Amino acid sequence: MNSYTDKVKAINEKRESPPLAHVHNYGCQLNVTDGEKLKGILLKMGYGFTEQPEEADLVIFNTCAVRENAEERVFGNLGFLKHYKEKNREMIICVSGCMTEQSVIVEKIKESYRYVDIVFGTNAFDRFPQFVYEVLNGRKHFYDEQGPGNRIPEGTEQVRSSTFRASVPVMYGCNNFCTYCIVPYVRGRERSREPEVILDEIRGLVNKGYREIMLLGQNVNSYGNDLGGKINFPELLRRINAIEGEFIVRFMSSHPKDAGKELIDAIVECDKLGNYLHLPVQSGSNSVLERMNRRYTAEQYLEIVDYARSRDENFTFSTDILIGFPDETEEEFKATLAITERVRYINIYSFIYSKRTGTKAAVMEDSTPYSEKQERMQRLLELQRNITTEDYKKYVGKTLEVLVEGTGRNGEGTLTGKSREFIIVNFEGDSSLIGKFVKVKITGARNWAVVGELVK
Repeated sequence: MNSYTDKVKAINEKRESPPLAHVHNYGCQLNVTDGEKLKGILLKMGYGFTEQPEEADLVIFNTCAVRENAEERVFGNLGFLKHYKEKNREMIICVSGCMTEQSVIVEKIKESYRYVDIVFGTNAFDRFPQFVYEVLNGRKHFYDEQGPGNRIPEGTEQVRSSTFRASVPVMYGCNNFCTYCIVPYVRGRERSREPEVILDEIRGLVNKGYREIMLLGQNVNSYGNDLGGKINFPELLRRINAIEGEFIVRFMSSHPKDAGKELIDAIVECDKLGNYLHLPVQSGSNSVLERMNRRYTAEQYLEIVDYARSRDENFTFSTDILIGFPDETEEEFKATLAITERVRYINIYSFIYSKRTGTKAAVMEDSTPYSEKQERMQRLLELQRNITTEDYKKYVGKTLEVLVEGTGRNGEGTLTGKSREFIIVNFEGDSSLIGKFVKVKITGARNWAVVGELVK
């Protein structure tokens, strides 16, 4: 990669002014991390950055394939880029990420978006400088279709979007093949990073002042399964927790079929992990879970919740819920409402099922009208609002430690952050506190957050 990086840099250095790049990420936090790596490569090639695509000499849309509306946004925004390229014929347009691992998407780009110069997937970062070099030297199109492969990208420096919060992938890919999910087909099979590489990266981030480390993987609980049994995810958490410094550790996503007592014990016993777990349930109905190929039951899911609460009664959970899976009945949906009421999540990320071509669910019969799915979504959200409004009241009078993330909803003079329990906390304070840990005494509860006063 370095030879082509240097060649592109040499070309860019001959320009009257440094060229600008625009990187737009769609989808999950892992995509955001990939985008930060692409920025690192672009920086080495001599590019600066702009938030405005019309100002850019090179544009990358780093795409997501999980839901149909994400793909629609990409194609809609590509249409806008056509107008920008008509004004700047030298603009290089790139499409990368999960969408481009689907042959049907690549063919659509070839046929309908001929002004796109480079198309590459999730496993081609090391070849990206070559693609740019060849386009700069007259090649009209570069379509990389090698597939997700099994390599682990290491050594790519990132241009991180935050100075105090950092995402660190611990593994790539997925072996689960949930019937609704395209991820295993576009991200490939599970590949774990070596533990010392992860630990060294985190030590470096902590030494630079990062205060939140988010560990990423399609299923972090599978970490180490391909490393010959020398380490698993709970052990990795304990090793990270032993790193000196003031920081907290988060992670996602955690698959319930692999989340056992060992994981809960590690969370509770490690002081840098708040007693919180994002544990996607997807549905409270065993029949739906079976059709989804989730490989656990609602009862097994609740065993994890109950064990965590036996270790700490205030242990908190958030979750993902998929509404309107093919032929979901009213009774099956009510089971989802029941498990939501039982667990009492601090937050849910809920979505209406989106058909993904190439998955097993895409060919399942579905007689439930979309309007009914929308109505169910509203019922779920109303239940969740009632739960958080009631449960957040228990924090009133308590003092929480909060990592300040930014300005609050009410603008200057207000701040927002998350506690170790992953509770959103809003309070008055100066912007100089952003990126720092503070103590906040809680004075009130809302249906989405708590409010408080800074303890000085």
